[in-house]
Amino acid sequence: MRRLVSIGALLIVIVSAPIAVAKALDYVPALADIMTGAQFRHMKLWFAGKEKNWDLARYELRQVTQSLDDAVSLYRGIPVEFVSATTDPLIAIGDAIKAKNVAQFKKGFDELTTACNSCHKAIGRNFIVIQAPTTHPFSNQSFAPPKAP
Repeated sequence: MRRLVSIGALLIVIVSAPIAVAKALDYVPALADIMTGAQFRHMKLWFAGKEKNWDLARYELRQVTQSLDDAVSLYRGIPVEFVSATTDPLIAIGDAIKAKNVAQFKKGFDELTTACNSCHKAIGRNFIVIQAPTTHPFSNQSFAPPKAP
C-alpha cells in the first residue's frame, strides 16, 4: 500500500511539475500550437456530432471555444472582429447539440468552418484552409455515444 501511495505521489509530481514551471515562467503557447489544438477539437467536434454523441460534442465545442478565446486573449494582433465571427456559428452548434439535431449541427459546423477560413484569409494566412474532416486519425477513440449499461 505504501508503495502505491509513493507511486501515486510521484505521478502527481511528474504531471504537475511542467504545468507549474510553465506558469512560473509565464509561458505563452505559440499561436500555431493553440490553433492546432483548435483544429484537432474542430475535427473531434465533427465526428462527435456526426455520430450523435452529444455529450462529447458539447465537450469538444467548449474546447474549441476555449482555444479561440485563448488565441484572442494571448495574441492581441489577431483581428477580434474576425474571431468573433465564430460566435454565431458556435452558438448555433450549441443549440443543435441541445436539440440533438444533426442537420442543424452540420449547418452550424459549416458556418464555423467558413468563419475560420475568413479569419485566416483576413490575416494573410489564406493558405490554411479548414474543412469538414473526411477521416479521423483517432483510431483509439470511438465517437459513437456510449452504450447504456
